[in-house]
Amino acid sequence: MSKLSERLTYLRESKGWSKTLVVKKLGLKNLGTYANYEYGTREPDMEIIVKLAKLYEVTTDYLLGNTDNPTGNIDVKQAEITDDQVIMTFEGKPIQPEDLDLIKRLLRGKE
Repeated sequence: MSKLSERLTYLRESKGWSKTLVVKKLGLKNLGTYANYEYGTREPDMEIIVKLAKLYEVTTDYLLGNTDNPTGNIDVKQAEITDDQVIMTFEGKPIQPEDLDLIKRLLRGKE
């Protein structure tokens, strides 16, 4: 089974939906077509992948196995960046640490 087929099965089952219901929601004409997506014997085209992502409220990257984050939202705790990780520039050149300290003091209202 591919990541896509695993995730389609998981998402459908987590919502308690039947394959028939998903086929209706997608506007497909054939239950076998969707079933083959879940079995991994057929790959949906990009239009169907986008419809599936909207239906299940996940990203296409999640469906395709490019990420394990279904919504694409960044975990703020993971994304915290310290001053040491940021390189400030002016006119394309890095600002030297001593100049950066002066800028910070000026912005805080302290000279």
